Parts: sequence; C-alpha cells; structure tokens
Amino acid sequence: GILTRDDAQIVFVDTPGIGKPRTLLGTRLNESAYDAFQGVDIVLFVVDATKPVGTGDLQIAEKLSREALVVLNKVDRATHEQIAKQLTILGELKFAEYFPVSAKTGDGVDEIVDAVIKRLPEGPAFYETEVIGDMPEEAWVAELVREQLLAVTDQELPHSIATRVSEWEWPRVRVEILVERESQKGIVIGKGGEVLKEVGIRARRQLEAGVFLELFVKVDKDWQKKPNSLDRLGY
Repeated sequence: GILTRDDAQIVFVDTPGIGKPRTLLGTRLNESAYDAFQGVDIVLFVVDATKPVGTGDLQIAEKLSREALVVLNKVDRATHEQIAKQLTILGELKFAEYFPVSAKTGDGVDEIVDAVIKRLPEGPAFYETEVIGDMPEEAWVAELVREQLLAVTDQELPHSIATRVSEWEWPRVRVEILVERESQKGIVIGKGGEVLKEVGIRARRQLEAGVFLELFVKVDKDWQKKPNSLDRLGY
C-alpha cells in the first residue's frame, strides 16, 4: 500500500509470515520475507499482543537491525497484563521504538506513521498522488477475494488458501479459490453456500459497477508443493 501526504510518501511492503517450513511454499515464503528486509528504509516488526513472545519471534528479531520499530498489535483484545509483559520482553531487545496499536480500531496508527516519516530519507515521490497501490489489476482482484474470504470465515488459513484469476473477459471475472482439503472447501463455501455468497458480495462492493464476479473452489492437496503452481500464483 502507498500513503501519500503533502510532505511525504510511504510505500508499505507486507512480507509473508515467517515460520518453520513444511512445504516448498513455506520455504519460498520465508526466503521472500527475509529478502524483504534488504533494500527498505524502515522495518516494522509486528507482534501479536494476545500471544506470548515465542522462540520464532525472537529468531526473527535476531535478524533485524536495532533501528527497527516494534509494533505490538491487537492491544484492543489484550489485557493490560499481557501488554505490559509483552513490552517488557520486547524491550530487552533494544529496538528503536515500541508502539502499542490496534489495527482494528486505528489506535496508535498515526503515531507509527509519524515515526516512519521522521525516519524516511529525503527524495522524490515514487508514485502519483492518486495511486494507493502498485499491484496489477488481476492480482489485486484475486487478493481482494482472499482478504474477504479470511474476513468472513474468521479463519487463520493464510498459507492454506490461495486465489487466482482464471478468466478475465471484463466485465466477467472468474476467481478460483485453491484449498488443500475437502474440510477447507466446506469452510470456504459455508452452509448452503452462505460464506462464498457473502465473500462475493463484499468483493463486488469494491469493484466497478456491473462486474460479473464468479467464485469457484478447487481442492488441490499438493498445490503448496508444486513449483509450477507456486510460480503461477506468484510465490
């Protein structure tokens, strides 16, 4: 995403989550995330306030510059004790600054933006003022469907579900949703097709009027392990 103000422009690069890889996809996602640390001006290290700081968090922290900014997210759902404990542990890592925030409510977000702008090097804007993203349109629609699916199902399945545009004859757009198991297919479709219907409604609201959006669910238990599949999906 891109945030443009009168005096600054921030280009946000969201990396994949880092974890112990169990498939070729997991390995590629880790490599992509670590590569993203290079060539950026500022790193935001995002930690979940509702969960204890784990060994995985500490391993990632070891690879970051001490100039990184720590973002403790979901403070709206955490107790004061959880927040205090998290900040105490994270404070021992000696990063530049720490920001308790809630992405859901927006609390603390402005302070992060101000801190980022303060640290940005001077230079020309990379994008025109009206641009808010640099993703190709087909990839943007596929990602929109994926985001709405995760929002509607409230499921933590970011590495188990992928979306891709299989047909693009505007205004007719067909998006395939890839899952690994039949059980996931049931979650995606929902009882009586209610989940898939709601995802379609939410996605269409953000598309041009008149678009005919078709959503299909496909089970491919090995898609995360196939190099060709990962290449086509952009991983």
